[in-house]
Amino acid sequence: MSVKQPSQMSAKELLAYYQAKLDEEARQAKASGKLVCWSASVAPPELCVAMDIAMVYPETHAAGIGARKGALDMLEVADRLGYSVDCCSYGRVNIGYMELLKEEAMTGKTPEALANSPAARVPLPDLVITCNNICNTLLKWYENLAAELNIPCIVIDVPFNHTMPVSEESKAYIADQFRNAISQLEVICGRPFDYEKFHAVRQQTQRSIAQWNRIAAMSQYKPSPLNGFDLFNYMALVVCARSRDYAEITFRKFADELEEKYKKGESAFKGAEKNRVTWEGIAVWPYLGHTFKSLKNQGSIMTGSAYPNIWDLTYDAEDESLHSMAEAYTRTYINTCLDNKVKVLRGIMERGKCDGVVYHLNRSCKLMSFLNVETAEKVQEANGLPYVSFDGDQTDPRNFAPAQYDTRVQALGEMMDQAAQTAGE
Repeated sequence: MSVKQPSQMSAKELLAYYQAKLDEEARQAKASGKLVCWSASVAPPELCVAMDIAMVYPETHAAGIGARKGALDMLEVADRLGYSVDCCSYGRVNIGYMELLKEEAMTGKTPEALANSPAARVPLPDLVITCNNICNTLLKWYENLAAELNIPCIVIDVPFNHTMPVSEESKAYIADQFRNAISQLEVICGRPFDYEKFHAVRQQTQRSIAQWNRIAAMSQYKPSPLNGFDLFNYMALVVCARSRDYAEITFRKFADELEEKYKKGESAFKGAEKNRVTWEGIAVWPYLGHTFKSLKNQGSIMTGSAYPNIWDLTYDAEDESLHSMAEAYTRTYINTCLDNKVKVLRGIMERGKCDGVVYHLNRSCKLMSFLNVETAEKVQEANGLPYVSFDGDQTDPRNFAPAQYDTRVQALGEMMDQAAQTAGE
């Protein structure tokens, strides 16, 4: 039987193909003595990719474990090690996974929790790189990984933006952080930094991001050919492969498929769109299907979310000062003041022609959750649209109650219906 080539695959097939390919590349790199880096999701991969370092992303890896119902085994390992349930569940899943790999390496035997896990088998890192442009938890998490494994830890410090736009001083400071990371990579790799490849990688990153934004723009149409929950799945490649052509190829294919659906007048749903909602917060990975279906069953489609928008890392790839790249990596809305966060979210709601908002009060992500309380009030003051919130967690299934979620989204549906009825009178 002939094997499909990437050019013959659908976007969904390409997503699975390239995710598996990235994992295999990391395994092969480790086996051949090349460097493997574990990286934070919004740290700049351009630096390591330019030095031909294989990349693994613990947040995406943890999300995948959660989505495949395997988080509890990893969380229980972290629990036994004394990590509080108040710590980020991505971090606890990752630390549990690390500990099981360490045990396997020491004993030569695969622990039962690892043998039975749906986790993609990615190797331990030779270095870690992190960035505090989405949360400060990442600093302690990655410092801990480095200490446990006795490996280098590169930290890129990104100031919080108390005002917008990003100041020139901040851009210059972050560009210097990039150059300092480059110096560290030269020491770790034992060779000069490849600036020529770095330029090519930045160009590739921008091609990938352009296609990512092309997908996100599809939600503006009525009916929407894009189900916003699909962005959560495809987000794996904008995190893990935005500096590779894997992301560009997959996103271009998906955008083409969506454009074809739009031309045919096809909706993301087979049924009619009753109303459209914005999802604010990280996905509930262990219950992704449930959160999607509960909305779909009442005719609600998600057409807006600031979460995937974090990876709109558009910058000038020709800017050798790196100030444009620095600005892209600091303007993520979660790293900006409340007024800007409200502005960003309102813009997403307007472009998605949304009728209401679902706020995920995520036990793991304190920064997003605490800000969401005040954000919700300010957004409603500005546009008058109804909203609800629910308690949950990005990876720990013990912190989500399906019944509470269902009740909240049902209430939102009733409020949106009432608003539509009032508007039509």
